[in-house]
Amino acid sequence: MEFNKLNLVLGSQSPRRKELLEKMGLQFEIKVTHVEETFDSAMDPSKVAEYLAKKKAKALLNLLRKEQIGITADSIVVLDQKIYEKPKDREDAYYILSQLSGRTHVVYTGVTIISHSNQISFTDATHVHLLPMEDDEIYYYIDNYKPFDKAGSYGIQDWIGVCKVDRIEGSYSTVMGLPIHRLYEELMKF
Repeated sequence: MEFNKLNLVLGSQSPRRKELLEKMGLQFEIKVTHVEETFDSAMDPSKVAEYLAKKKAKALLNLLRKEQIGITADSIVVLDQKIYEKPKDREDAYYILSQLSGRTHVVYTGVTIISHSNQISFTDATHVHLLPMEDDEIYYYIDNYKPFDKAGSYGIQDWIGVCKVDRIEGSYSTVMGLPIHRLYEELMKF
């Protein structure tokens, strides 16, 4: 099967995931399901993103035609074994960013590729180091970039990524929400 002829469905409203798939040269449709993003708090944080991607894929499968292949993903930020998801409000975003400031955290992105006859799931991890941030920098970022739809309260593609991320170990696209290098390899096998 030709790579650019795959009949793909992205199960996500994320503009960043959409942008990354477009950069791969893929054509796809978007179908969104609403899944409760809950998990057992005793679960190993490195397993949570993939678990949530699988939950989303199970819901998406009901919307797929027989010939379609669905892609779902979820990203979480982990520091000291604590998961930092999307912030609830401005103060929660401040709290999260103040915890990440000056430290290295891990972004886990779990992905599931699903069809009516096959399923593959995987997790990719990237270590991100943020430089220390002053309170006024954190509030500047929150007020100007509104990171309320982003795990860990930031997007690596915007101000924090440009001004406050001094190094990463792993894939940039994993931090954006879709590990393209790994997705490409898995789609070729699918």
